[in-house]
Parts: sequence; C-alpha cells; structure tokens
Amino acid sequence: MSVKRIVSFLPSATELLYEFGVQDYLYGVTHECKYPNDATKKPCIINSVINSDELSSKEIDTVTCQLLKDGKDIFVINEENLKNANPDLIISQETCEVCAAYTNQVNQAMKILEKKPIVHSMDPHNMKEIMESVTKLGEILGYKEKAKEIRNSLEKRISNIQKNNFFSKPKVLAIEWIEPFFTAGHWIPEMIEVAGGINMVSETGEHSRRFTMNEIIKSNPDIIILMPCGFDTKRTILEYDKILKNNEAWNSINAVKNNKIFAVDANSFFSKPSIRTVEGIEILAKIIHPEKFKSLTTSKNGFAQIHNN
Repeated sequence: MSVKRIVSFLPSATELLYEFGVQDYLYGVTHECKYPNDATKKPCIINSVINSDELSSKEIDTVTCQLLKDGKDIFVINEENLKNANPDLIISQETCEVCAAYTNQVNQAMKILEKKPIVHSMDPHNMKEIMESVTKLGEILGYKEKAKEIRNSLEKRISNIQKNNFFSKPKVLAIEWIEPFFTAGHWIPEMIEVAGGINMVSETGEHSRRFTMNEIIKSNPDIIILMPCGFDTKRTILEYDKILKNNEAWNSINAVKNNKIFAVDANSFFSKPSIRTVEGIEILAKIIHPEKFKSLTTSKNGFAQIHNN
C-alpha cells in the first residue's frame, strides 16, 4: 500500500477505513468520528464551532443558518494535529457543508501542509454510490479484493431484504429535522423503498429541504420515522417530547393517532453515507414490516416506537 498516512475529514470514511483494517495508517479524524470506539483515540483534526449537545434543534438550526449567512465556517482545523499527521491522503466530501468538513477545510489543509497529499472526495447520494465508494477507496488503498469482499457482504444483506414479496407497502415519511421540519433526502428514500415502504415527499438523490406541517398532513403517512441528523434514538425522543408530543396539528395525523411513530439512531445508521446504512435498511424493514422481519437482528438501541397516548 503506497498510502501510509491518512486523515479522514468524514466519519463514514473513518468507519470504512476500519472495515478495511487500515486503522494503523489513520493519523487524524474529526470530532464526529466515534465509530468504532477506537477512532475516538485518534488525534482530532476537525472540530465543530457548534456544541450540538447543549443546544435544542431550533437553536442548532438558528446558529447554523447564521454562520452560513455570515460566510463563516462551521468546522475548524487543528493545525498542529494536521501538521503532525502529515498525510499522504485526505478523505473528504462535497455533499453537505453542514454535516461534515467541506471544501473550505480541504483548501485550508492544502495551504497548511508543505507536502501536498492526495485528496479523495466521497460523495454518494444513493445506495449504489455508497457501494461504489467502497470499491473506489479499495482501489486507492490497494485493497481491491478486500473491497470486493466488503461490498459483496453488504449487497447480500440488502438483497435479503429486497427479495421479499411485499404484498402491501405502507406510506412512510422520514423526517430529518424536527424544528424546523426537514425532509430526509439523499439515500433515505431509496432505503425506505428497499425496506418495503412507499417513500413520501422527498426523492432519492435530492438534498434535504425545509417542509411544513401542511405537507406532512397532506402526505397522510401510515408510518412516520424521525431521524434528526446526528441524533441517536434517545436524543430524538427527548426532542419529540419537547416539540411535537402536545402539538395539536401533529396529533391530528393518522400515523400519530395509531402510534406509528418511530425514532431511529440516525447518527449511526442514517445521517452518513456509510456502510452502516445497510443496517439502517434492516432497521427500516423491522419497522415497516415487523411480522416479516421479526427474527432479523439489529443493534439494541437502533430504533424505538414512540407512544403518543
């Protein structure tokens, strides 16, 4: 392997590097690289100026919008850690400047580093592109066979869900942010379709966007899945209880009346274009068709049903 020193500006890339078994070549990560746990021990090169643990959904949105409006960066580079990492390869993304380090941080890194590294951008917008990102990174690392092995295993799991005959497909609405409401775009609509649901409002490949309570009511979903970007199941339920539980318009929706509302661990399985989106599909399958996928094993806190009454 010609690449000996890697810096990841992208949590999904960090996860994949561990899957390839090249973590000893990883010399820098971001504050969001928390899986596997060993990644948290790596030097942190990218930090966020927003402490999302201390802010509500609305406050996070307000601060983010203001930073973008003012042309300020959401992410900052630790120059000393970057120089010490001295990477041959930086892995970044151009999908979303809110979710992870973006073009600005790559440009800054290139100015800081004397020895210019290869820059590889991972920008999947659907499941096929997520699978292709495994192959591409395998080629860069010189691990083509390992990439094929990883990809085949993931595609087999997807096929195990997809091959089922879904005689009835419920209408599913995924919500990526609660206050304000954002649609779940990119790979999420496809994940829902693979898991045997009819995705409402958004389309595969498109960016998430703001939408209204009226759009939610009009879509009349059978199932609502809450997946605020970067939140786990517990945090999502806390937000739900504060913001939506006693909202009159919300409580008029059939899915809410029927207790067909679910919170998922978005940070682990949905927010990032990582190989763990495959478990996200398995989680969706268990939510959408519980009778069919009862024996399918997923992570303990991967999802939870919310009972509104």
